[in-house]
Amino acid sequence: MTDIRIAEHTDKKRWDEFVLNHQMVGPYHLFAWKEAIEVAYRHKSYYLIANDEEGNIQGLLPLILVKAPFLKGILVSLPFCDYGGILALKDDPKKRLVEYALNLADSLRAGLDIRCKEQDSDIVSSGSFSESSHKSRMILSLPESSKVLWNQFKSKLRSQIRRPIKEGLKVRMGAGELIDDFYYVIRRNMRELGSPVHSRTWFASIVDYFGEKARVCVIYKDGSPVGSGIVLSCGGTLTIPWASTISMYNKYSPNMLLYWEFLKYAADSGHRFFDFGRSTPGEGTFKFKEQWGAEPFPLFWFEKSTQPISENGPSAMRTYGEKVWARFPGFFTDTLGPRIRRFITL
Repeated sequence: MTDIRIAEHTDKKRWDEFVLNHQMVGPYHLFAWKEAIEVAYRHKSYYLIANDEEGNIQGLLPLILVKAPFLKGILVSLPFCDYGGILALKDDPKKRLVEYALNLADSLRAGLDIRCKEQDSDIVSSGSFSESSHKSRMILSLPESSKVLWNQFKSKLRSQIRRPIKEGLKVRMGAGELIDDFYYVIRRNMRELGSPVHSRTWFASIVDYFGEKARVCVIYKDGSPVGSGIVLSCGGTLTIPWASTISMYNKYSPNMLLYWEFLKYAADSGHRFFDFGRSTPGEGTFKFKEQWGAEPFPLFWFEKSTQPISENGPSAMRTYGEKVWARFPGFFTDTLGPRIRRFITL
């Protein structure tokens, strides 16, 4: 008989061991994601563990309750990333975890989103969810070294990587000591895009709790940070959840150098895959990732709803809002942005 309970902090080691030994492993499933969210945004977590009669873990489902004041909450697996979903050894614990999550959402009067990197028949068979699969992860298989990877690139791509080096751009790879420079780039870029930025505490917490599994890279022009990103390592895959450049420096192609540094690090440190993150097929970011040789793998997002999940592009209202946000003073967006962003689950 499968028993479902909510994980406690003392379960961290067992939780991560199960995650790292599962074939569907991903960095967002690690306990560090829960810890960073709780510290940075104080959202309540419901990390579900399915145990057998001997107390052995048979399945996991991480859930975070995101609830803005005066609005209905939503349980998400997982927010602020591409996927979460169920990790299980058999069908029975998977079904029990889905049932438990549905009942939990009802008891909290909350919605329920389960975001998976593959189709999940147990979620589909519950009959409680609408499904969306219009976004894809972009995955690159890596050779045994960066030298081999470099030789696989077309000459045009190699020239694009060399350009920022010729322009004098410099690279620093590290961890927490680079957070301020990383954040300088991302908050400027997000404002230019018309989107609220995550808090500095969020990124600092990610790097802190992921420890050696997190790396920060910053690109500099004449001593000023112009591009930056964070990667997370898990199960032989290096994933890049965040990367930004300051638009006025894009003529120097800092993004090409940034991604090459991460790819070089991934190949030389023994990773088998590089996950470029999600994109919509045909859009600019999709084509950028595709030029490196990455291939698309559809994401499957399930929402407890009676209405199909919209697969349309940005609405006119959203586009207008982005233009307005980009015109606000920096001190306004820097202060208000993180307070809004903590309730945006994407």
